[in-house]
Amino acid sequence: MSLVKILVATDAWHPQVNGVVRTLGHVAREAPALGAELEFLTPADFYTLPLPSYPEIRLALVPPGAVARKLDHVRPQAIHVATEGPIGHALRRLCIRRHLPFTTSFHTRFPDYLAERLPLPASLTTEMSWRWLKRFHAPGAAVLAATPTLMTELGQRGFHDVRLWPRGVDAHLFRPRPGATLGLPRPIFLTVGRVAVEKNLEAFLALDLPGTKVVVGDGPARAALEKTYPQAVFLGAHQGEALAEIYAAADVFVFPSRTDTFGLVLLEALASGVPVAAYPAPAPRDVLGQAPVGVLEEDLRRACLAALDIPRDACRDFALQMSWEQSAALFLEHVTTAQKAPKPARLLRWVRRMRKAA
Repeated sequence: MSLVKILVATDAWHPQVNGVVRTLGHVAREAPALGAELEFLTPADFYTLPLPSYPEIRLALVPPGAVARKLDHVRPQAIHVATEGPIGHALRRLCIRRHLPFTTSFHTRFPDYLAERLPLPASLTTEMSWRWLKRFHAPGAAVLAATPTLMTELGQRGFHDVRLWPRGVDAHLFRPRPGATLGLPRPIFLTVGRVAVEKNLEAFLALDLPGTKVVVGDGPARAALEKTYPQAVFLGAHQGEALAEIYAAADVFVFPSRTDTFGLVLLEALASGVPVAAYPAPAPRDVLGQAPVGVLEEDLRRACLAALDIPRDACRDFALQMSWEQSAALFLEHVTTAQKAPKPARLLRWVRRMRKAA
């Protein structure tokens, strides 16, 4: 049986380590078992230049005709524009010109990031960037959003046909590992992610906490933060088994970001049996809900200390409810339905099974 082909345009790609790249990678791995195949249009297909002030992110220089050749070669049954960068813009323009339906997804709160980075009035950053984002997503058949809160916000801002696309976790890789240790004084308060101003890491690093604060990740703010907070341990970027071992060795996972749209690291920590301490921002509120697996407070220090009392097995049990198979199936369901593309028989069986379970 042939697989339904879906072309996905993304400006975020390897070697970047972020939620967009990891989400698309997991969906691509799960898709064949559901009757679909994802083909990607990425910066690897083009010459790129480093983003000013953030060289880890590279912007593609998309020559005229290159996207059209890719589209004609793949001949997909559905098209998804995952990001709002040069590659996403190029495929969006081509779809509009050829009258082809496509879906989009909302991964990054650029208005909040710009407000953090640019010393300009909100009217020149937040409001203008929201208007630009609304215009970008408007021609799409649907917009996929990671959480109910983000769905509601996008709807209130005038985005149309917003659909829920939650994320999952690899519960085999990220799991409790008895005896895991970092050889550091406990309790260990861990945070994982891009080391950049929008992640609000200083709110965590400045806390007066017992034990050790550990930061995993890299980014433009790392050197300055290491100098300002020498008592914290910066381990750099890790992936796979090495990252999973670090999670399992932690006592509390601290998530100081107020701008993330989801936060895959929350599920990875919980699957590892590590409770969460965070601000009551939209992402952790939506991911954790009312489950007793974390503490969400404006007093982040108090949240960190209170999270030490949360049973680790409760965190693991909660994370096991969220799989990448489920996330991939919902992605395929939204993309094919919104564009009236053929739906793989295996996906139809999965949808029927999930509806019966509900």
